[in-house]
Formats: sequence, structure tokens, C-alpha cells
Amino acid sequence: MDIDALRDRARSSSGSSSPSHSGSDPRSGSPSSALSLSSTSTVSSDRMGAFFRPVCGRQLNTMNTSYTLPSDRAELKRLDQEHRLVKFVLNANYVGDISEALKATKEKDKRIMDCGTGSGIWCVEVAEQFPTAKVIGVDLAPIQPREVPQNCQFELFDLDGQQLPYPDGYFDVIHCRSVYMGIRNYPLFLRECARVLRSGGLIILAEADTQPLTDNKRLMSPDLAPGWTALWNEYRRGLAMNGFDTTIPTRLRALLQEIPSLKDSIVAQEALVPIGFWPKGSPIKHWKPTPPDRSTLDPVLLTIGQLSWMNMDNLLPALIPHLVSVNGLSEEKASKLVEEAQRDLYYPHLKPFVCWHFAHARKTSFR
Repeated sequence: MDIDALRDRARSSSGSSSPSHSGSDPRSGSPSSALSLSSTSTVSSDRMGAFFRPVCGRQLNTMNTSYTLPSDRAELKRLDQEHRLVKFVLNANYVGDISEALKATKEKDKRIMDCGTGSGIWCVEVAEQFPTAKVIGVDLAPIQPREVPQNCQFELFDLDGQQLPYPDGYFDVIHCRSVYMGIRNYPLFLRECARVLRSGGLIILAEADTQPLTDNKRLMSPDLAPGWTALWNEYRRGLAMNGFDTTIPTRLRALLQEIPSLKDSIVAQEALVPIGFWPKGSPIKHWKPTPPDRSTLDPVLLTIGQLSWMNMDNLLPALIPHLVSVNGLSEEKASKLVEEAQRDLYYPHLKPFVCWHFAHARKTSFR
């Protein structure tokens, strides 16, 4: 089967194998009331060209040149796929209890922040779920939708090493997903989040480990997946060269424990997520009171594997600007490295996995 056929198989299978959901099921692909989107985003369309720069045929942001994943149409599509993947993994849009965190705040003062909002889809869905709360998504580039719920807005600023431009205790909830590759001082970032979080507020973290893993969280053997392991090891090397700590995803609990106001209520979880079309009942953690029986063919788990595969298929070529601008590879060599990783993705000798790490905590005081 050639590469294009595999991609077609992934797209058709992920649609047909998904269980039927209706109404507010968090694993559905879009907000339940999309026709209600009516107000205009706070991000202006003026001077759009000033926010982007071309690198290796992709569009990257100009605000923080150390963040080297693209900010273009192809990346928006991938981010939406990743969003849907995480919803299937969690059977929810987030970990923690946002409803409870919002209870103590007056209706007009309820606020939720989404750090590194990307496509803005999380903000839109959460704004619809909590119409009395103001949902603010922040990002490096104005790539979010223009038509959003009236209680949703987007703002531009760099989270890396900056004081957040909000007063103490401003937010009830802060959500941060897939942001560590753009934040070199993650402990400082968490301290700033704790500062702008009100007492009793909720912080939610979600990060995927970039280590090449197989079952039981074992590191992949380079002998059996040479292209896959070489690419991820080279990418991690570049992240470290650029000042990013690649151990952040595996240390979310420990990092929260360093914040006095957050250390007493931490819940940390992880999910070893399959990448491919083969899952038929392997164990995976879902945060539900009573997990379903997964001893037989599981269409949800199969869909998770397919969505994870599609996410990776789109992520691999998005790494080329990083490999060229940070690692110093030629564009030809970087493309070859990606092609060899794709070969292991399309024709794996080992079952690949990615480990997603989640943590949430409630702020217990203004310390």
C-alpha cells in the first residue's frame, strides 16, 4: 500500500469507525451549536503580514522565533485533529472540574484563559459550554477564527519569559496544552499562572512527551525503527539547543509541587496513546467513573489510534523548519529525515505510542 493510500485509509477509517455520538458528547468533532457563533474576534486583520515569516515553505510566527512549529493553514488542520484526539482520550475537553472552579465568582467576573490557543477550537467549545464566563485565548499569531461566541476573544502575546499582562487573581481557570515547546522557563510561566489565578481557581496542564515509545512506555529500538527514532532524537536535540526542557511533560506534578499555592491539590495522570490502525482493546486510561470493558474490539480506541496517526502524519513535515533553522540541517537532509520517519510510521516494525501527560490543581491561597 503506497503513502497516499495509507493517508486515504486513515481519513476514511477515522470517520467510519467513530462511535455515534450526539448532543454534547465531548468526542464529537465540532461544537454542538456552531450556528450560534456570531461575534467578531478581538484580533484585527490589519498588518497580518507582520505576524508571519516564511521558512522552508511554511509560515511561522514572528513574535517568538524560538517557537518553530508553523502558524499556517496546514498546522491549523493538524491542531484541530490533535484537539479531537485529546477529547477522545479524555472523553472530555479537559481534566479537572471547571464548573466547580467557576462557582465562587460573580457571573460577570468569571474568566477562563487558554494559553497557546492555536486554532482557538478549545476556546470556542468551552465558551459555548460556559456562556456566562469570558474565555480568552492567547497565542503568538492571529490564526484564530473571526466568528466566535460573544463571550470568547483572542489576544496576542508571548508566554515565554514574560509577566502575564493581567492583575493578580484575574482568572478562575487557566488551560495550557502543548505549550512547553514555546516556553523556555516553564517554572516561571507556572508561577505567573499561579499569580493571575484567583484563590480556588483551577490550572490545567496537558503535554505530550516527544520520546519515541512503544508498548509499556519502553523506548523504541533504533534497530527496529531507525527513521522514527532518529527524527525524534534529532528534534529533541534541537529543542534543547534552543533552550527548551524536553523533560517538562514527564514532570508536570513535580513542577506544580514547586508552587506553594498549588502543591496541596495536584492530580496527575497519563495516557499511553497508540499511533496507528492496530488497536483492538489495549488498555488506555479514560477519566470516567466506571471505565468501559475494553477486552474486545473497541471502536473508540481504534479511532484514537487513527487520529493519533493522522496527527503524526501532519506533524512530521511541520518539523522541517525546526530541523533547518535550529539544528542546522540542509532542507534536503531534513526532508530525508522526515521521509525515513514516515516510512516507519507507514510500515512499522514496532507499534508506536505517544505518552500524553495531564495535571490539574486548585489554588489554595494567594501565596
